[in-house]
Amino acid sequence: MSKKILISVTSDLVTDQRVNRSACTLKDLGYDVLVIGRKLKNGEEMPARRFRSLRLKLRFETGFLFYASYNFRLFRILLSKPVDILFSNDLDTLLPNYLVSKMKNIPLIYDSHEYFTGVPELAGRPFVKGIWKRIERWIIPKLKNAYTVNDSIARLYKEEYGTHFSVVRNVPIKTYDTSSDKTQLRKFLDLPLDRHIIILQGAGINIQRGAEEAVEAMKYLKDTLLLIVGNGDVISELKLNVVKEGLGDKVKFIPRQQSKDLIKYTKAADLGLSLDKDMNINYRFSLPNKLFDYIQANIPILASDLPEVKKIIENYSIGMISPNHDPESLSKLMFLMLNDTVKRKEWEINLKIAAEELIWEKEKIHFLKIIDHLA
Repeated sequence: MSKKILISVTSDLVTDQRVNRSACTLKDLGYDVLVIGRKLKNGEEMPARRFRSLRLKLRFETGFLFYASYNFRLFRILLSKPVDILFSNDLDTLLPNYLVSKMKNIPLIYDSHEYFTGVPELAGRPFVKGIWKRIERWIIPKLKNAYTVNDSIARLYKEEYGTHFSVVRNVPIKTYDTSSDKTQLRKFLDLPLDRHIIILQGAGINIQRGAEEAVEAMKYLKDTLLLIVGNGDVISELKLNVVKEGLGDKVKFIPRQQSKDLIKYTKAADLGLSLDKDMNINYRFSLPNKLFDYIQANIPILASDLPEVKKIIENYSIGMISPNHDPESLSKLMFLMLNDTVKRKEWEINLKIAAEELIWEKEKIHFLKIIDHLA
């Protein structure tokens, strides 16, 4: 009989590529996989997946009451279901997983997608941050099977708690879709054929992630369209700024897409942006999904000067690092990257090399070591 593994996360699962990759890999290994997430009131329907899923409908969708109700429901489910291994994603699911793992005497895997207590949502909220920090201090030193998204965050946890975190980066499954003809893609997506296209994508296009400056930079560029694909708390403000600055013909907003559709927009672009600011420890050490999506789409990257992102771009020579977020300076770098034919040919070659190396098929070796250790 297959071992049962129960994965929990607070996302709605629809576009959660990291959890989807983990679950599919475990399924391939012969595990009986159940993934628990949540269903938003106005959320999308869950696409077909190779594993079973359960999305909890909760009365509250944000704040303390959401986390309290989700964790209480999750605790009851974990306690009631037969399970051989528990798999917690991020600190906001760790407490019930840890308690049940001790009560049932079964292994627990912990995947920290970010440095949770460093997220900007907790800045200026010492009481709430203190609660999460106490949970972290109590549980993380006791973890035996933990991993995170990059070396910097793994080092933070090691320094703070003495706990070893393996590293499994957020690289995508290799894109085998060879339809890279930009003209055909743009026709299909109703995008202009006679203009450069810059893309900024993400599930968290939030304040202080460079989107505001990217929009303002469009004032200085001609024959160029900025595509903002995804959602986040700054989107409404960006739309107002676009109207205010008269940039309606230079900036286009596309709602969040499933990965199979998102890659089409990414491939249709000429340049990808990753402009998070060094405003908090979580942003400083981020290594966002979009970076690897741009690589798979074979488009060069303009990024802010953050250590983990800079390491990828400079090691593979696949783009440029902006020293600041001044909109006019950004526009000059954008213009250069869109029009320097010699550099673009060089980047194209290097992007193909990076796209062969920075893929889940190779990265999952580190994930499999954790699973093999449990087996």
